Amino acid sequence: MRTLVIRFPDSNGDRDAVTGIEAATGHKPDIVWYQETALPRADLIVLPGGFSFGDYLRAGAMAAQAPIMPAVKQAAEAGTPIIGICNGFQILTESGLLPGALIRNDSLRFVARDVPLRIEAGRSPFTGHLRVGTVLHLPVAHMDGNYVADRTTLARLEEQERVALRYVDAHGQPTADANPNGSAHNIAGILNERRNVLGLMPHPERACDAALGNADGSLLFEGLLEAVA
Repeated sequence: MRTLVIRFPDSNGDRDAVTGIEAATGHKPDIVWYQETALPRADLIVLPGGFSFGDYLRAGAMAAQAPIMPAVKQAAEAGTPIIGICNGFQILTESGLLPGALIRNDSLRFVARDVPLRIEAGRSPFTGHLRVGTVLHLPVAHMDGNYVADRTTLARLEEQERVALRYVDAHGQPTADANPNGSAHNIAGILNERRNVLGLMPHPERACDAALGNADGSLLFEGLLEAVA
């Protein structure tokens, strides 16, 4: 499996993505600099977490205009699986690859902790091997993770089963107290219409090693490995 991790100025999750994906799949990803204009063939493209371009303007707004992004969009249109993690999710919405936007947490504070998440969509290369309703525990670390969209978009995401993950409590219920940032419908991650692009605020790449106390994140990457095979 060949994975490409896009590196932007001020990314801080690119190395975590390389390490986590290699631990989960046994294949070390390649780093691609944001100023490139073409991509080699890949089974997965990762837009990592961090604060690309210092989060000036809006989080992900400048990275969405990077020279590499037209090639990323072409890959998405061709069906290549793409995952945007945290800042990567913000870049996906800013570039139009996913609907909605990520705004400041409703607490107006940076949130960093492990959270329970419920798998809501089984029809994707990332979650197809997981039972809908499965609860994973993944870390979040963000200031602008509050997912918003208009009512029509939110209804469409729900009707088309494109909400991939949802913040839940210890009993697996999407309560207000379980929501770390105020996201609409407790949304933690969504899919595009073709279901090959996943954006999520939690960090699966930081939960891929049992030695660190959590390997739930590896399940998303292992599922992709199975789908590619």
